[in-house]
Amino acid sequence: MKIISGRAFVFGDDINTDVMAPGLYFKAPMAEMARHCLEAVNPDFARQVQPGDLIVAGRNFGVGSAREQAALALTHLGVGAVLAVSFGRIFYRNALNFGLPALVFPGAGLIRAGDTLQLDPVTGRIERPATGESWTVQGLPVHLMAMIEAGGLMPWLKLRLAKEKT
Repeated sequence: MKIISGRAFVFGDDINTDVMAPGLYFKAPMAEMARHCLEAVNPDFARQVQPGDLIVAGRNFGVGSAREQAALALTHLGVGAVLAVSFGRIFYRNALNFGLPALVFPGAGLIRAGDTLQLDPVTGRIERPATGESWTVQGLPVHLMAMIEAGGLMPWLKLRLAKEKT
């Protein structure tokens, strides 16, 4: 299992799936929708986020409609993981199903935008190397991380079924 390392993009409470996947772009290709991901709360997010960067948010991240595209837009942009005080239930499930680690982090308010973080999603260890601070949250089970590392539920199932045929 790999360590996820990147800059923190910090958001507050109640970030809605509608701002992650704006309805105006539903018929557009995912690349177009992803270019508008979170622009209502951070107009520069999609241009600035780099593969491995982490989203750190407050309560109820992913509240709102059951838009699978919200998690897909984040994975398309290369977001390494989402750490939040709490998640909208459906977004949390969609994130994992589409290969995006999502961990509950009660200390999210301690992180500042631009902080470099390292996350071990299995042990739940979060580090801020610049200060030496670390926190431990409940990690993701190894079998779930295997699914995430395969790209999500459907790619994992395809791999598993292919192995069963041989």
